[in-house]
Amino acid sequence: MGLTAKIRTRDGWAVSHAVVTVTDMTGTQVLRAEADAEGAVKDTTELAPGAYTVIVTAVGYAPAASSAIVTASGRAEIGAVTLARQGGTELPPPGPWTIDPAHSSVAAVAQHLGISSVHGRFTDFGGTIEIAPDDVAKSRVEAVIKAGSIDTGNGMRDTHLRSGDFLDVENHPEITYRSTGLTQAGPDRWTVHGELSLHGVVRQVDLDLAYLGTGADPWGGTRAAFRATAELHREDFAMNYNQVLQAGIAAIGTTLKVQLDIQAVQGDSLPAA
Repeated sequence: MGLTAKIRTRDGWAVSHAVVTVTDMTGTQVLRAEADAEGAVKDTTELAPGAYTVIVTAVGYAPAASSAIVTASGRAEIGAVTLARQGGTELPPPGPWTIDPAHSSVAAVAQHLGISSVHGRFTDFGGTIEIAPDDVAKSRVEAVIKAGSIDTGNGMRDTHLRSGDFLDVENHPEITYRSTGLTQAGPDRWTVHGELSLHGVVRQVDLDLAYLGTGADPWGGTRAAFRATAELHREDFAMNYNQVLQAGIAAIGTTLKVQLDIQAVQGDSLPAA
């Protein structure tokens, strides 16, 4: 006897501590139960046979209402109830997430000689993501990149990029990004507002963020995937070096196109290797 239900997000993850309220046909509340950490509701309150309304609520999600029929056994099996993010927006389940550098990339592209592109990436970085439970817009991102880990596939060029002409890694060994806000740009798209510290200069930089989904990994964890892009101008970060060729063309473009492909693992630390 009693009521059972499973509360899930659209992609199948548990909504812990959702509240299930049951009212009879007169609108009188006859049962109130809270889901456990697995999103399961199991209440043994005996209900009289008849029709009832079931309302499921959870902080950060739009309420869901459905009808239920209690049989002569006094049992109501609601089954799976799907909750959508408030406002129809989607992000991973709330809580801490840790960026997995082994399955992520931080890349940048600059124009070279006015006709082609130089591709570079940073190989040493890490960070955290905190998905806020009550208001997704209050979620936070922090990341640290080791400037000396720049890799463009050419040792001489990388040495120059680490020098005082560009990254000056001896005096500014870390590049940091800390978000200051989050604005919805679509059902699965966000603008991350934040402060980028690069070459000893701090500037406001927005990231165009796409949430690609969440799923289980082979190691027993849960992963979320994101892709973010931004456009930076070297002069904004006091990196003014350039070599102008005879035709008046800059050897290296002043605009950098940045692309981040991020996998994050649920929890406040990465699993042991």
